[in-house]
Amino acid sequence: MQLSTFFSFMLENYTHIHKEELELRNQSLESEQDMRDRWDYVDSIDVPDSYNGPRLQFPLTCTDIDLLLEAFKEQQILHAHYVLEVLFETKKVLKQMPNFTHIQTSPSKEVTICGDLHGKLDDLFLIFYKNGLPSERNPYVFNGDFVDRGKNSIEILMILCVSFLVYPNDLHLNRGNHEDFMMNLRYGFTKEILHKYKLHGKRILQILEEFYAWLPIGTIVDNEILVIHGGISETTDLNLLHRVERNKMKSVLIPPTETNRDHDTDSKHNKVGVTFNAHGRIKTNGSPTEHLTEHEWEQIIDILWSDPRGKNGCFPNTCRGGGCYFGPDVTSKILNKYQLKMLIRSHECKPEGYEICHDGKVVTIFSASNYYEEGSNRGAYIKLCSGTTPRFFQYQVTKATCFQPLRQRVDTMENSAIKILRERVISRKSDLTRAFQLQDHRKSGKLSVSQWAFCMENILGLNLPWRSLSSNLVNIDQNGNVEYMSSFQNIRIEKPVQEAHSTLVETLYRYRSDLEIIFNAIDTDHSGLISVEEFRAMWKLFSSHYNVHIDDSQVNKLANIMDLNKDGSIDFNEFLKAFYVVHRYEDLMKPDVTNLG
Repeated sequence: MQLSTFFSFMLENYTHIHKEELELRNQSLESEQDMRDRWDYVDSIDVPDSYNGPRLQFPLTCTDIDLLLEAFKEQQILHAHYVLEVLFETKKVLKQMPNFTHIQTSPSKEVTICGDLHGKLDDLFLIFYKNGLPSERNPYVFNGDFVDRGKNSIEILMILCVSFLVYPNDLHLNRGNHEDFMMNLRYGFTKEILHKYKLHGKRILQILEEFYAWLPIGTIVDNEILVIHGGISETTDLNLLHRVERNKMKSVLIPPTETNRDHDTDSKHNKVGVTFNAHGRIKTNGSPTEHLTEHEWEQIIDILWSDPRGKNGCFPNTCRGGGCYFGPDVTSKILNKYQLKMLIRSHECKPEGYEICHDGKVVTIFSASNYYEEGSNRGAYIKLCSGTTPRFFQYQVTKATCFQPLRQRVDTMENSAIKILRERVISRKSDLTRAFQLQDHRKSGKLSVSQWAFCMENILGLNLPWRSLSSNLVNIDQNGNVEYMSSFQNIRIEKPVQEAHSTLVETLYRYRSDLEIIFNAIDTDHSGLISVEEFRAMWKLFSSHYNVHIDDSQVNKLANIMDLNKDGSIDFNEFLKAFYVVHRYEDLMKPDVTNLG
């Protein structure tokens, strides 16, 4: 939700400065009516004789699946012509499908359910090695979040789409919360596409936006098991979700904010465009039929973003900013209402690759092993057959071949989280230091644990159990007092230039992902360069949106320093990479990694 607000604000204001340069706005937000025909997107792109990657033959067969798998194992890149054609053909088939795919199993035809893959291609290879390739006798459901975070999202998407086109009745794709162009801007898939397909990347991104919108939002197995990416809420209405026009959900991060009367004047125009309301939110102009109602939008948000919890009731999902936390009572209520027995969902990393909760009625399945770092978690998949108990299969992609004990995997996840938390702390060093000093009336360099915890929560706003975490983050003397400057020990943010003020460095580090998004909007030719003036204009917008108070003279000085060869241009991507955290020595407990397999 914060990403949506930020991106809307930046696009709105930057449009006022350089309207002619905002191709990304059209790329990401233009409507289906404005899409060019197949000729412009597929047939106009030739595959040169010099291309030595896989060549797909349409209509596709199982031979093409094998061809693709072997090519990707050799780290070959599929030509943009084939990527576009696969997406085009897949979208055509998806448009004919219902919102929920209904499938039946039998003793001779089990179905395999896979969870998040997040661009981790080796996990998909391992699943197919252990469980077999998709076929008429070996059906699969992939439960969303195929892309983002990992480095091989496009390869995973191509394998799944080609397999779907060969076996449209036996390979099923559910939409996850990362099948969303706004999420891709933040979490890496957009960057991957533009890096691998410099010439035709924008066309691929345009088609992807519509491809996502046509993905089914769930699968129902044997009329008794609901498979959706996130979860449910106390108001989940499966009847409504069966009939909602899912293709209107271009991005879950763009909520409907206008009433039908706002569209009365807009409907006079044939072309659907993009504008912004008074609150800086993106809205599309067009007739009322082109929009989901707020209730419909919330229903889809809930099934894509929600998480189960042990406490009864339904509460806002404050961690994610969307969806809800739902308790065992909510699960029982919804399953009973629709005569279902079980909910299978993904969306959360689990140390064992799966987790069973709510008296066995909710199963979480997560298929990306080593999600945080190597050794942090197993991946898993489920095999289902009518009338039998679900069977779980675990694996872990590693250089060796033996599983770590659960305690070591949990330690690895916790240590990774502490490391990330320390980076959050160092990015607010100046603000935290001031807060500590205000509490330290005796100027002793020490605070009580309660005072330290108050400062940490007040500045960082993370709603964490700071007292419990204190032993991992700071030095505590024999009297139980915190040496508060030890909050920043053994870690620092590397400065790209020594002239940069500490406050400015911390701010740029803290918001580097947000800055990168708007930089990519400005850098329409993807040269990696923007002018010094564009940098200043971008910073002005950024600082006003986030209410960041930094002297303009500091920013101007920094921009001039960044212009290394004094040609008026800044290599902004390289500049952002220069802001990185250095852990001076690794004092986190490292797991004893033995032969993993």
